[in-house]
Amino acid sequence: MKIIFRSAALFYLGFNLTVIAQAQPSNANLPKGQDLLLNIEKNTRMAGDITAHVSLTQQKKGQGIKQIEMEFHRRDSDNSFLIAMQAPESEKGNGYLRVGENFWMYRRNTRTFQHVNRDENIGGTDAQGDDFEDRKLTELYAVEKDTAGAEKIRLDSLGKVAIYRLEVKAKARDVDYPKKTYFIRRDNFLILKEQSYAQSGTLMQTAYALKYTSISGRFIAVEQLFIDEFEKGNKTKMNLSNISTQKIAPEIFTKPYLENLSK
Repeated sequence: MKIIFRSAALFYLGFNLTVIAQAQPSNANLPKGQDLLLNIEKNTRMAGDITAHVSLTQQKKGQGIKQIEMEFHRRDSDNSFLIAMQAPESEKGNGYLRVGENFWMYRRNTRTFQHVNRDENIGGTDAQGDDFEDRKLTELYAVEKDTAGAEKIRLDSLGKVAIYRLEVKAKARDVDYPKKTYFIRRDNFLILKEQSYAQSGTLMQTAYALKYTSISGRFIAVEQLFIDEFEKGNKTKMNLSNISTQKIAPEIFTKPYLENLSK
């Protein structure tokens, strides 16, 4: 559940959207896959700190709907972020803190911090700690190639939206999925859809970026939908609000600050 950034005014990315006519590249003149990944990075990475309210609406088959609310602070200069849980009541006062390579889970009831892995599930949801990080696509994935050595990139469309369809494979070990397919708008390099696969080729998750807004010269996906393709009927919707890029006070990324929030 990655937070996606880029720039321009707020708009919906409906797949019936009419696209302004533009010159369409032929398959022989497709861009390099690496260039597409670099364009996505250039357009989506924040230059400074970010604070936001995160709402997750999680639906699991046979369990109904669960609403999760949290405050999120991230400072990329030293790979720090803080998550303070606000709802449901059973999670209120709990939190997560990452500073550099250290990642802790805080529990209000015991007032203790515990070292956890980056793939720790946040507040009992499908979201994991590494979903809240900002890492370069080009460091995580390489463009997939076919048996002839050609890059797996082709022209496609979602409804009336012209896209590039790009297949990638992991080159880092600590990724959420080893294979992905990105559906990227040709006109502005926004990721509209992402399919994630197991090593076997089984489709595990489909994610949609439904709504974007402009924040400090970047796009941020303020509404995303994640569909579990393995356990049918499970899905999570993520909404971001109250977004700020003002510099975050250093004391926020500390254990005492997180402890004081639960008092």
